[in-house]
Amino acid sequence: MNSEEMLRRTIAKFVDNEIIPVANDLDEKETFPRDLFKRLAGMGLYSIRYPKEAGGSAADNTHFCIMCEELARGSMSVAAFTAMQCLMGTDFLFKYGTPELRERYWRPAMRGEKVAAFCLTEPGGGTDLAAVTTTARKSADDVVITGYKTWVTNGPVADFYTVLCQTDRSKGPKGFGFFFVPRDTPGVVVTRKFSKMGTRATEISEVIFRDAHVPREHQFGPDGSGAALLNSKLEEIRVMTAALSLGLARAAFDASLRYANEREAFGRPIGKYQAIQMKLATMATEIEASRLMIYDCTRRMDRGIPAMKEASMAKYFASEAACRAADECTRIFGAYAYSNEYPASRFYRDTRFLLYGGGTSEILQVIIAKELGL
Repeated sequence: MNSEEMLRRTIAKFVDNEIIPVANDLDEKETFPRDLFKRLAGMGLYSIRYPKEAGGSAADNTHFCIMCEELARGSMSVAAFTAMQCLMGTDFLFKYGTPELRERYWRPAMRGEKVAAFCLTEPGGGTDLAAVTTTARKSADDVVITGYKTWVTNGPVADFYTVLCQTDRSKGPKGFGFFFVPRDTPGVVVTRKFSKMGTRATEISEVIFRDAHVPREHQFGPDGSGAALLNSKLEEIRVMTAALSLGLARAAFDASLRYANEREAFGRPIGKYQAIQMKLATMATEIEASRLMIYDCTRRMDRGIPAMKEASMAKYFASEAACRAADECTRIFGAYAYSNEYPASRFYRDTRFLLYGGGTSEILQVIIAKELGL
């Protein structure tokens, strides 16, 4: 058994025994599950991407996406906050933070003692990152951050934030910079968590920075490096979101197949009817296509081959396929899908999260077209 299969079996066993049985309960409570968050840390999942000399597993993109896929099969909420803790919320801190910051924040985050968040989106910007208005103004001794971020995953429970700021408005994206801001910094205001359609056990809020002063060494990289740092992560973020999509699509398919074999109508299981068979056949085909696209992409990335087009294609296709799978799941379950007692409702609601994270389908189509030379 190779390392990929070993990882998949380990995560799948935990998901089957510890996450799926409580997934609906997590969804109903709409509260960040700190006990489960700590247990995932105990399995070494948050440090899976980081070097062995730092206490991680040095996993490549393929292994990381296997983990994300299996967690999403159990609960998109759990997969979402795990991905944030592994990648967006801690990556720049590890790579560009001072040794003191890594010791004080990164290591506790890997142990599940601190929660990380990534502040990118703004109310008036969304996909248009050029519209970033949060500023980082340098003074003689420190940096003063002022602005407004929204849709911050882990926002209400985070202990620290990685924040995209504008350091020089005249330069547009070339003036971007990322800054590290602890939660307890004076001037940091976290709003109440959003009441959401899906991923309800992942808490999301707005975070406001009202002249929040941080030391100059809290800047990640030199002035104007923010756009390059973000672009360096986009392939990973997009293929990771595709893996989350694959996991949810599999969960919707598995539930649909079980129900089709159990539910009887007109004297036989509904899975014996051609209309239901065609739905399941299409779901299975799109799941397999998603899997092939995702892991072809990760293996390219693991060999150091640029894969922006492939990552964008994988995210676009897999997220839309997951939405179709969840929709068909509700149709196969019929009226029972309208009840939150059955997972079909949760699958349907959680898929909407996938359409926005990592880039909307519309912007990804534009990116793919540009990669094709159009």
